[in-house]
Amino acid sequence: MSVSTVAADQSVCAPLPVLGRDVTVPLVTGGEVTYAALDYAASAPALQRVWDDVAAYAPYYGSVHRGAGYLSQLSTDLFENARRTVAEFLGCRADDQVVFTRSTTDSLNLLAAALPEDCRVFVFETEHHASLLPWRDARVTYLDAPRSHREAVETLERALAGRDPHGPALVCVTGASNVTGELWPVRELAAAAHAHGARIVLDAAQLAPHHPVSVADLDVDWVAFSGHKLYAPFGSGVLAGRADWLREAEPYLAGGGASRKVTRRADGGVDVEWHENAARHEAGSPNVIGAYSIASACKALTEAGFDALVARERYLIEQVRAGLAEVPEVRILSLFGDDAPRVGVISFVVEGWNSSHFAAALSAEYGIGVRDGLFCAHPLVRTLLGSDPQTQGECGAPEAAPGEKSLNAIRVSFGAGTPDEHVERFVRAVRELVADGAKWNYRTEDGRCVPDTSA
Repeated sequence: MSVSTVAADQSVCAPLPVLGRDVTVPLVTGGEVTYAALDYAASAPALQRVWDDVAAYAPYYGSVHRGAGYLSQLSTDLFENARRTVAEFLGCRADDQVVFTRSTTDSLNLLAAALPEDCRVFVFETEHHASLLPWRDARVTYLDAPRSHREAVETLERALAGRDPHGPALVCVTGASNVTGELWPVRELAAAAHAHGARIVLDAAQLAPHHPVSVADLDVDWVAFSGHKLYAPFGSGVLAGRADWLREAEPYLAGGGASRKVTRRADGGVDVEWHENAARHEAGSPNVIGAYSIASACKALTEAGFDALVARERYLIEQVRAGLAEVPEVRILSLFGDDAPRVGVISFVVEGWNSSHFAAALSAEYGIGVRDGLFCAHPLVRTLLGSDPQTQGECGAPEAAPGEKSLNAIRVSFGAGTPDEHVERFVRAVRELVADGAKWNYRTEDGRCVPDTSA
């Protein structure tokens, strides 16, 4: 089901229960309010179902692989079953590998380390730093930000047409922008890559929590995502896809678990025979609970039904965008335009406001958690803002005093666990702050705007 054709019907499904849904936070103006977590694009709250599954397993936690004890065998089965669950969730092909990592960033750095010699990499400047920066040992071509799906495909085709068709090449593309929430034409980009003899990896960190992702249907070679954006805690990630480059590469980490056989040589050195399966890149004791939490989240989202989840999120997106459109001082950032399909990630700027000041007021006066800055996608945000990179500070740091023009942006993001009241409160808070100003004084401390409590 396409997000652009889903009916905006808030009754499609209720929010999924998440941890922290009843947490209250103090307001600088007095009293407390239930915290509105609207920073899902950074870390989504853990699903209650995931937490319950982990709690039920925790007493049985043990070492994995080769342990003779009951808990070790149970944990090994759980770990490998988690791998199969993730493969099913991603629609992997029969010969694909699922490697557990620490995050999307870790997954893409692993793949970067496995690239064949002289591999060319093509990546749009619009990528998150996790997919923009890992390719240090490859010849990288950075592509300009496109302004439509068609332009994205045409830009890639022109770039690929100029390379040696016999050499290895990789295209890296996001599924949904962590800045604008806009969906990218992944299937069309995959077709263009393959038509020119290149492979493609999908950064699904922002896509997988909101839409079904199928490696086979999208015809991508690899997909990477993070558990902490998929409603699963404990710092785990996944790299799934073709086995050949991973099997032929040196292990990402050298150590126990990656090695199948180690022997001393007569000259005093050692010979190592490495595993050829996913274990080759999973040296050390793996994060069993992290892998299990990802698998639990995959099951929970599948059982909830992505059609219903997408429909409800579409309703929330329309509520936020419509509310912001009623405030003339607000400008929503977009590459592909208002009608582009998107997930629940919206970035904007407010005329006359420093973004850090605005975000601080949302938190301190309304109990709303959003994010401000450049969102670890500096080139993209600078392109959208038309700003000079020489005047920018670090991600999240204000470049102007409260009340002056901002050179960064504000991001609101939400998902399967977001209640209607949170987005309603957010829209109301934006209106009130723009119309009436902040009720409190703020100052800059360690590069951030914070309430001034010195009086």
